[in-house]
Amino acid sequence: MVSVRHNTSQGLPCAPSDLRQVEEIVNRSGTSFGRGMKILPPGRRDGMFAIYAFCRVVDDIADGDTPHDDPASALESWKGRIATLYEGQADTALERVLLEAIRQFGLRQDDFIAIIDGMLMDCGEPVVAPDEATLDLYCDRVASAVGRLSVRIFGTPEEQGDRLAYHLGRALQLTNILRDIAEDAARGRLYLPAELLRRYSVPADPAEALYAVGLDGLCRILAGRAKDHFRRATALMKQCPAATVRPARIMAASYRVTLAALCRRGWRNPEAPLRVCSVRKKLAMLLAAAGVSL
Repeated sequence: MVSVRHNTSQGLPCAPSDLRQVEEIVNRSGTSFGRGMKILPPGRRDGMFAIYAFCRVVDDIADGDTPHDDPASALESWKGRIATLYEGQADTALERVLLEAIRQFGLRQDDFIAIIDGMLMDCGEPVVAPDEATLDLYCDRVASAVGRLSVRIFGTPEEQGDRLAYHLGRALQLTNILRDIAEDAARGRLYLPAELLRRYSVPADPAEALYAVGLDGLCRILAGRAKDHFRRATALMKQCPAATVRPARIMAASYRVTLAALCRRGWRNPEAPLRVCSVRKKLAMLLAAAGVSL
């Protein structure tokens, strides 16, 4: 049984060198995530850095961005490393910080394993035209599972936290899929569900799907689903203490601006540049941080 502590006014009780190594993983990714997490108290910020660094490491393995002869085996080995953490043992800087985050916030082992399983879905043969159930499972593993870990670090009430992770995770991942259709096709991937491909007469071949007449209609169906998940997530966030959902509000605001830009551009030519108004995005994020929506 993991004992849960919540003294987050100080950083996690880890060696400063370990915390620095974890933060370096975040910084090397080039994401704005690190800056966004600075709004959190030090202990929660350290916990989120550890979660993001873990996700970055396993994602790089799945994408072949790290030197592993057998990426699937490397990901499976991470399952063993996670199990060892829950036995109280850690060997590397990332593992030591993760161990303390697990102890501090009561993070669940199943959520780490779900993330690894999501990365395994992207490892090996490319995902092409999954059925609806498989797509939903993929979204749960690569996005909502991250959310389930995150809401515990944020301190979101448990009653709303997992449901928030469910809806916001799917909203974010569907937005990613709609944004990255052309990029994914170049990698031989097509995350659009087989049922909708058939309904809109879109070929299941990634390269051919890009120029299918029905692609725009299909993508607008998925965009509608993403919007519905955003609405449900927003309703849940209103039921929670503001400080415990502030990072989630900011992330949702940012992605909603991206989704709106996608809907304006459409998917008749998904390779066309996406024009997202940076001023509008920053304003939406600032207002979200203050608890106000556009």
